[in-house]
Amino acid sequence: MKRKFLLAAAFVLVAMLSQSLVAGSDGRNSDGRGSDDQSSWQHDLLAWRAQRATNLQAPEGWLSLIALGWLKEGDNSFGSAEDSRVQIAGKGPAHIAIVRLEKGALRLLPPAGGFPKDLLVDGQPAKEQALLADDADKASKLTIGTLTIIVIHRDDQFALRIKDLQAPTRVAFHGLRWYAPSAAYRVHARWIPYNPPKVLDIPTVLGTTTHLPAPGVAEFTLDGQVLRLEPVLEDPKSTDLFFILRDATSKTTTYGAGRFLYTELPDHGVTQPGEVWLDFNRLENPPCAFTAYATCPLPPAQNRLSVPIPAGEQRYHD
Repeated sequence: MKRKFLLAAAFVLVAMLSQSLVAGSDGRNSDGRGSDDQSSWQHDLLAWRAQRATNLQAPEGWLSLIALGWLKEGDNSFGSAEDSRVQIAGKGPAHIAIVRLEKGALRLLPPAGGFPKDLLVDGQPAKEQALLADDADKASKLTIGTLTIIVIHRDDQFALRIKDLQAPTRVAFHGLRWYAPSAAYRVHARWIPYNPPKVLDIPTVLGTTTHLPAPGVAEFTLDGQVLRLEPVLEDPKSTDLFFILRDATSKTTTYGAGRFLYTELPDHGVTQPGEVWLDFNRLENPPCAFTAYATCPLPPAQNRLSVPIPAGEQRYHD
C-alpha cells in the first residue's frame, strides 16, 4: 500500500513539473497568456485560416482570375476573338464590347452588331455608358455567362480583370498548407511612428513601382535578434497595417517572392509611440502564388529578412 501511495505521489509530481515547464511558474503560457487565452487564440487562428481558403475559392476570389489585359489610349475591344485587344481565350462571345480610354476617363461602347443580350453592367442590360475603375467608391461590374469583368487602375495604367466561375484554378483548388500554430511567432512589437510618414517605393511583379505611405516601423525580437519591418497603408482609410515581407523560408518552404501580413493598428494609433502585435502565424501568400494574372507588390529591401520565420502559409504549389 505504501509503495502504491509513493508511486501515485511521484506521478502527480511529474505532472506538476511538466505543467510548470510548459506554462511557467505563474500558470501562464510562454507568451504571457493563460491556457484559456491560448486556446482562444489558436481557435481564432484556425477559423481565420479556414475562412481564407473559403475566400480564395469564392465565386470572385483570386482563384477565379483567368485574364488581365492592359488598356491603351483609345478603343480597346475585348472578347474571345483573336483580334480582340483583350482576348478571353475560349470564353464568351467573340466580341463582347469596347472600352474607350481617353485621358483617364473610361466609356463602354458596343461592338459591331451591338452588345450581347446577356451582357449586364451592375446588374442592368449593357448600354453605352461611363465605367468606373476599382479605385472608385463602387467599381463598374460587367457580367456575361460565367464571366465577371472589372477595370483596375494601377498607378497610371488601366486594365481589364476577368474572372470565371469555371476557372481551372478554382475548380482544381486543393486547399492550403500551413505551419502548425506556434505562439513563439506571435510577437509583441514596439511601434515607432514616422512624423511625417515616409513614402515607400514598392516594386511590383509587373516591373513597375508603386508609392505607398509608411506611417512607422515595428521593432521586435525574434530568436534573440532585434528586427524591424515597415508596413504601409493601402489607402488613407485603412484600418490595418499591411506588411509586405520575405524571410529565409522563401528559399525552401514558402512562396519565393514573399508573403503578406495584415495586423490591427498600434494601440495608440499610427502617429503615437505604442505597441502592435505581429502574429506571423497569419502570414499569407500573395495572389500571385495562385494566378499569373495578379498585380502583386514585392517586399521593399528593408523588409527582406535574413532570418527564417517558419510560420503561416506555405507554398501552394510544390
